[in-house]
Amino acid sequence: MNLDIRFPIGIMFSLLGAILVVFGLISGSDAAVYKPSLGININFWWGFVLLAFGLFMLWMARRANRVA
Repeated sequence: MNLDIRFPIGIMFSLLGAILVVFGLISGSDAAVYKPSLGININFWWGFVLLAFGLFMLWMARRANRVA
């Protein structure tokens, strides 16, 4: 069984994205933190993007493992 590089990449991005999403949800009520970013909760949105990318990589690794 070969280790597909998409699997560890997917785990890494999913964990980092989940941490950022949780941090963004916890700190979302503090408007002073997000004042420099025009009030946009950067931690939440980039965490969401990283989580989606990580889950996509995990899905692709699982799909490739199933076909092979």
